[in-house]
Amino acid sequence: MKVKLIFWILLTTLSCACNEAQKLETKNGFAVITAAKRGEAVATYAGGCFWAMQECMLELKGVSKVISGYSGGTKPNPGYNEVLSKTTGYAEAVQVYYDPNVISFERLTEAFFNAHDPTQEDGQGPDLGPDYRSIAFYRSPSEKIIIHNLISRIDSINGYNRPVVTEVIPFKVIYPAETEHQDYYRRRSWDPYIRNVSRPKVLKLRKTMPYLIKSEYKD
Repeated sequence: MKVKLIFWILLTTLSCACNEAQKLETKNGFAVITAAKRGEAVATYAGGCFWAMQECMLELKGVSKVISGYSGGTKPNPGYNEVLSKTTGYAEAVQVYYDPNVISFERLTEAFFNAHDPTQEDGQGPDLGPDYRSIAFYRSPSEKIIIHNLISRIDSINGYNRPVVTEVIPFKVIYPAETEHQDYYRRRSWDPYIRNVSRPKVLKLRKTMPYLIKSEYKD
């Protein structure tokens, strides 16, 4: 009995260590969108609820930070409830900070496509509406070409039996989400939504692209 108890204590400790929240800068209840560090690159994606997408991107080798936010709309400084109203044009998005010497933009974007269903229009699973739509933002002509090539590859394989509907648009701005939405997956692992909707997405990416997953997250 004591051996089992010790085992479960160690397992819980290790699990907590792997799921520590990021130390993100915050201001007035929102995360702060920071500039990339020297030698670092950034990429922005929208693929359904940002709780799952943030965790999926964080578990990739070469990724140092992921901030949840809102992109694709026009009104400055939107809030969660505004975006949820589906009238702002914004989608829940994530900004990924990564080392291009460890993971390329192409690999990162491939992981993005594997972390959600790019063929579902205006939604992901039970989350419906334009605020959950799929978007791949590009910052250069070469990134645009990479995204389109990946979409063509997915369409040619046709594993979904539906065409990819991911929007491919130039990046303009991402506004940070409220602090309560950052690292939600890690802080609220007991939440039924996280267990039943978010976690299957995370596990799918681990299974689909195990060679890109950091060792501490491999099952």
